[in-house]
Amino acid sequence: EPLAPAVDESAFDDDVVAAVSFSPDRTDPDCCRIRYVTVHVARRGEGLGPRLIDRTVERLSRAGYDRVKIAVNNPFAYAALYKSGFAYTGEQTGIAELELARPVDASADEDTERYRAGLRAFREDDRDLDPVEEEFIADRLECG
Repeated sequence: EPLAPAVDESAFDDDVVAAVSFSPDRTDPDCCRIRYVTVHVARRGEGLGPRLIDRTVERLSRAGYDRVKIAVNNPFAYAALYKSGFAYTGEQTGIAELELARPVDASADEDTERYRAGLRAFREDDRDLDPVEEEFIADRLECG
């Protein structure tokens, strides 16, 4: 896809556009954990992250995993992963990270209340949300 006019294409000659890291869950042989997903700042908003996640889940399915989990620490990643079929498990890991999961062969159940519970968890934890994150969460909670 063409880049935005303000983005110099040569910026990607020596740089990564997007990356994902994953490894087997040490406690569950049927589950794989995505450790991180990142997209170059100049390419964010183009859907590269969700496409990378979808391809990763397909690969993990072919590798024999039943489920995929990921922990997120910001509401933007949370919303993007929800669109990729992940759902909040109600669990938290690490330093204030919400755990999301999905089966490899289908999206997780689209439970709106579970989605909203995750958004509320970002507010209820002792986090330093910036005004943009606060507005993002408020908009999604208000519109249902």
